[in-house]
Amino acid sequence: MTDLHIDTLGHGPDLVLLHGWAMHSGVFAGLAEALAPWFTLHLVDLPGHGHSHDSALPLALEPVVDALVSRVPNALWAGWSLGGLFALHAAATRPQAVDGLAMLCASPRFVRGDDWPLGMSPEIFRGFALGLRSDYRATLDRFIALEAFGSDDARSEMRLLRNEVFSRGEPAAHVLADGLGLLEGSDLRASLPALAMPTLWLAGRRDRLVDPRAMQAAAAQVPRAEVQVVEHAGHAPFLTHVEAVAAALMAFAANQRDGRR
Repeated sequence: MTDLHIDTLGHGPDLVLLHGWAMHSGVFAGLAEALAPWFTLHLVDLPGHGHSHDSALPLALEPVVDALVSRVPNALWAGWSLGGLFALHAAATRPQAVDGLAMLCASPRFVRGDDWPLGMSPEIFRGFALGLRSDYRATLDRFIALEAFGSDDARSEMRLLRNEVFSRGEPAAHVLADGLGLLEGSDLRASLPALAMPTLWLAGRRDRLVDPRAMQAAAAQVPRAEVQVVEHAGHAPFLTHVEAVAAALMAFAANQRDGRR
């Protein structure tokens, strides 16, 4: 099977939702429930994840975006964490297909560098890659703990993420390694100044994976950017602050429609 699994539900303007590393679109269940009365949602399982477990597509930016653009109508694209790289690549390379871009706790570059001091240490990603080979489940659990750390409801967030990670089967270890490689090696900052569509950068104030200041620095390079920070949220604010994230996406879509009138 080469196709990606995409669940479509709701009614209204089209919105593509892309999940993060090791997860699947089921992680957006609460957010999807809040948004379905207002949007037609396209909930994607990335290759090797969830119901796309057997997809022959590589977990790489260009083939995945190419497949998605052929499957979904012109839409707002929202990507969480790793999913943000796919959404940003779509906006940069297929601007005619992306009406607006929402980066949810996502960055054009996740890893720290000499000219990007706010990223994560590359050693952390390498540690996770090594851990996948030696203790798969413990490594995923460590990553989930890091995602939830800082949230004002970290225990609840960890429980929700742990419940989701295997609820559609186990993602293959080689796919998880590919995802870590994308997070460590991707640098899409050069595409930011040319983005023509409106963008929303939605950060968690207490996020320990994607520093809100990195998102603000990225947004400063984009012509039409809005930054919002969810107080008391960690890396997955759509789990702990569903109403705030849903309201931000609805207001973003409304502003975009008003701007076209």
